[in-house]
Amino acid sequence: MANIKPKTRSRSLALYGLLLGLYAPEFLARHRAEMLQNFEDLENASSSKAALWLFIGEDLMLTLMSRNIPKSLWGHSAPMLIVLATVLAIWRAFAFDTAPVSDPEALGFSSSRLARIAAWQQAQVEAGAFSGAVAAIARNGKVAYLRAVGFRDHAKTTPLQRDAIFWIASMTKPVTSVAAMMLVEGGKLDLAAPVHQYLPELRDMMVGVERTDPASGETKLALEPQKHPMTVEDLLRHTSGLVYEVGNTAVHKLYRESGLYDRGLARNGTLKDFVSRLARLPLAHQPGEVWEYGHGADVLGRVIEVASGQPLDQFLDSRLFRPLGMVDTGFWVPPEKLARLIDPPVGARIRPDRDVTKPTTLFSGGGGLVSTAADYLRFCQMLLNGGELDGARILSPTTVRRMTTNALPSGIRFADGSTFGLGFAIRSDVGWSTVPGSVGSFFWGGAWGTYFWVDPAEQLIAIQLIHVAPDKIGQFRGGFRNLTYGAFLIPDRGGPVSANAPTAIDQADLAAFEGIYTFPASSSRDKHEPFGGLGINIAMQDGLLKVVSPVRGAPAARAGIMANDIITHVDDEATRGMTLNKALEKMRGPVNTEVRLRIARKGQDAPIELTMVRAPIRAASAGADVDLQVAVKDGKLQIEASGALPVLDFEKGAPTAVVPLSSGEFLVDGGDHTRLAFLHDRAGKATSLVLNPGPWQITGQRIN
Repeated sequence: MANIKPKTRSRSLALYGLLLGLYAPEFLARHRAEMLQNFEDLENASSSKAALWLFIGEDLMLTLMSRNIPKSLWGHSAPMLIVLATVLAIWRAFAFDTAPVSDPEALGFSSSRLARIAAWQQAQVEAGAFSGAVAAIARNGKVAYLRAVGFRDHAKTTPLQRDAIFWIASMTKPVTSVAAMMLVEGGKLDLAAPVHQYLPELRDMMVGVERTDPASGETKLALEPQKHPMTVEDLLRHTSGLVYEVGNTAVHKLYRESGLYDRGLARNGTLKDFVSRLARLPLAHQPGEVWEYGHGADVLGRVIEVASGQPLDQFLDSRLFRPLGMVDTGFWVPPEKLARLIDPPVGARIRPDRDVTKPTTLFSGGGGLVSTAADYLRFCQMLLNGGELDGARILSPTTVRRMTTNALPSGIRFADGSTFGLGFAIRSDVGWSTVPGSVGSFFWGGAWGTYFWVDPAEQLIAIQLIHVAPDKIGQFRGGFRNLTYGAFLIPDRGGPVSANAPTAIDQADLAAFEGIYTFPASSSRDKHEPFGGLGINIAMQDGLLKVVSPVRGAPAARAGIMANDIITHVDDEATRGMTLNKALEKMRGPVNTEVRLRIARKGQDAPIELTMVRAPIRAASAGADVDLQVAVKDGKLQIEASGALPVLDFEKGAPTAVVPLSSGEFLVDGGDHTRLAFLHDRAGKATSLVLNPGPWQITGQRIN
């Protein structure tokens, strides 16, 4: 470790020298200074004593094998090398092994509710959504949950193991961002510097702007110079103007037609080649003015190569992966580990950069890495610890805080209830957010469904590794998010509530509670409070703002908006070319304020003009579907989860009788002893249901 005690260090160094003296005395005499430096490097790269001696053993073996050792030495060294190689292979498997799973209850979780994660994932496997999944949850530096379900292959012949290797796609971006900030701390990289200071080929990139000829109505792409040079910080926060091919503007079309994704991503290419190809295309936006996801992290990877003087894979391995003990993380899967690589999603397009079974010289900083749940857990724990893990200091706490704090200029929007830092999305709104957890939580995910978040307030890390089609990932992120927070125990509830003398309630009063109650989340730790809006699920399709579905009972549904309607204008501003985030922002606002929409509907020539008043909207996260069915049976009130996910003591297909404590309060007399309180309107009608009233309560609204 970097901060190993001097006494331990001296003992280790002495043994290191003794081994060399015994097996290669002549070599040691010639190369003493070099080997002492090697020891310093090994010490700095290790994250534990076991890891230090693993590195020393590997280094000694490589030294004996690669140097010009006298032939007389090889005779008696060969058996030793074979034994040493075998021992080191076994040692490596355990030197960085994930900490054993701790007692979940001691970490604030319900074991039975954590087990629901595996049951939910298994149901997805059986439904064919994905072949297998690995999930890891840690709290307070200890692993509370680490489990694999399903299979490694589509044929379902090989059960998936916890050490399965996944292509983590864009979960590479946070790793590349950390690497860049290491160089910033070392004075080799300047966040405020123009990117062309490191990559001169990007100096003259132009910005593509679509202009419409008022006479002909024809739209053409014009090129403008950059107002301000793209900076290194722009690469980290996705404000560089570099984009992906997914989009409907002329610039996105150029990306698709340029050959960038076939020839440019060939595995025998280099980042230098890729950046040179990228330099021939225009930027989609002026740098520093718009957040749009794109190739910024790939360009950042090339900047790291130039600033460090090393290929990106070597820099990451020596400065990040080895110090953290991320033994299965890299840009390809070697032959001896291929049996642990999970199959890609059914029907997935395997671009050259995604074929991780082959060696590569193109080290994509935006999406090239493979990894395991255990490896990525160590990376996240380093961040949660303020840049350090097991004595290996990667970043300073100040730098980690900077990376996980808003870095976007005022006026640039990322997504609902969240913002963007240097490599991470961050929850910024206490009421509702696309980012799970408490304010200050940060996350990112990958194209095939890999997903992680870190919640500093709860000292929580959650990772789910799956391979699914990109258009299906939202529901699985939302489900995992809700099941994770839903597994928290409710603290500080005082003494047990007695159900020995339940209150008598007549059948008519019980029947008044019957109905479905929908909850925006399964835990108060992951809040989803109302915001002012119209209640429309929308998507951008071929440059048009399309209504996917109106929310039942919300202003849009009451106004007659229908699925497949096209919203052409919001408050007289055309939506064509608008980003989805901007469209959402324009339709949301303070409750009881007006917004005007112009709608185009198939089969109707004239546009539909509507003026609506924003109302409180409760938006559950994708995949949440947290509903409870309240019914009366055999004279008792029974509660059952009717949505896709369970809530506290309540599961689908298992009605649970509750015991009345008063005319509107009930208790589950068993399990986690969930308490319930029904709230009424002025007319006395039950309108909402509160679970575990108090600081940790969650509230569901009656919807029928």
